[in-house]
Amino acid sequence: MEPYELTVAEAAEAVRSGLVSPVDLVDSALARIGRVEPRLRAFTAVTADRARDAARRAEAEIARGAHRGPLHGMPVGLKDLIDVAGLATTASSRVRTGHRAEADSTVAARLASAGAALVGKTHTHEFAYGLTTPQTANAWDPDRVAGGSSGGSAVAVAAGSAAFALGTDTGGSIRVPAALNGVVGLKPTYGLVPCHGVTSLSWSLDHVGPLTRTVEDAGLVLAALVGHDPRDPASVTAPAAEHRPGPGTDPTDLTGLRVGVPGNYFFDRVDPEVEAAVRRAIGRLEELGARLVDVEIPMTRFIRATHWGLMVPEASAYHERTLRAVPDLYEADIRVLLEAGELMTAGDYLRAQRARTLMGRAWRDMLEAVDLIAAPTVPLTAVESGRTGVTWGDGSVESVADAYVRLSAPANLTGVPALSVPVGLDPAGLPIGMQLMGRPFGEAVLLRAGHAFERTGTARGLAPERAA
Repeated sequence: MEPYELTVAEAAEAVRSGLVSPVDLVDSALARIGRVEPRLRAFTAVTADRARDAARRAEAEIARGAHRGPLHGMPVGLKDLIDVAGLATTASSRVRTGHRAEADSTVAARLASAGAALVGKTHTHEFAYGLTTPQTANAWDPDRVAGGSSGGSAVAVAAGSAAFALGTDTGGSIRVPAALNGVVGLKPTYGLVPCHGVTSLSWSLDHVGPLTRTVEDAGLVLAALVGHDPRDPASVTAPAAEHRPGPGTDPTDLTGLRVGVPGNYFFDRVDPEVEAAVRRAIGRLEELGARLVDVEIPMTRFIRATHWGLMVPEASAYHERTLRAVPDLYEADIRVLLEAGELMTAGDYLRAQRARTLMGRAWRDMLEAVDLIAAPTVPLTAVESGRTGVTWGDGSVESVADAYVRLSAPANLTGVPALSVPVGLDPAGLPIGMQLMGRPFGEAVLLRAGHAFERTGTARGLAPERAA
């Protein structure tokens, strides 16, 4: 096994035991980038010198007994919305040509403090305003979309170009590409991970979180990111325990866990292969001891309008100056959305805010009866690049973007944590994801269930060599 193939937990143990050094890990990741990047295009910039310097520092620190924890020396990719001092934050846009960040974002600073080695900045759909990341190819099939907007981060992890990566999630932008590339994606509770120094799409919906190869790794990364930051008005003080089974416990025992299975919305207009794989995975949770409970998702007819009613005007407000100064530098699909946002009224926005408040209250009531909800992450697997629409069995037609965001947006509107876990492949060999959603600050419950499920399988979160 090559060093780039190790999970974070495996690599951390190998580093502690002296079997692998941080320099080995970084060199292996950079070599992997050199092999797959021409085809996958996951990175806006590769920071090889910076990564090697960090790896050498980590090696020296560990040698003298100053081990910082499981992320020490781990190769990481950061979505190119996340500021790193001295590096460009391009947001994959011509609007940011020549930009340089003056200071680290909170999450970049925390990863640096944990000893992680930055191997590069990863592509996003321009300013995170899309669900496909058109610059980047899917790690399992380069002729298909990577998903977005954190497509570069998901592909880097799936291809072995980084041990883990960070993305952002405003309507599903961590979970969608995680599902389409067969990796784990965690959107934490709103405010749990500070967004200071991260380019915003919609400040009341934005989240930062990890993309990893295993659920265990997601917990390890999350633990390094949490903590209040007064520079982020939404930041909260709350513990987020990574879930690691205690000594002598069975990590696959879910006895007593109540898993809500939606009777509406989340299984509507879903590809039959996706539904079958997710229902099998839910059945596996039951076999591990969980109790399945039927739940009804509240206020479903308001989800799309509320999400757009918040995101579109907030994005347009953020881009107001540059949209007027350099409109032609935006890609056409993004420019039209930003211009549309300027036509929305204050009344529209306030009604969306009120609907979100009512929806959040209804979800909290629903989650009193269960510990988590299990459902598909997205209703279909990765579509061919350039495809714009989906025709469902009932004859209805939906845009690809609307299809991908439909099942992930509720967790952004309500602020609840959501975890996407790979649960199988469709007949074309493309990954399928299951989404676990829980109570606010209930990340440990999601990680426990996701970890138990993945312990029963053999997935490692790496795309097959034939694809990457």
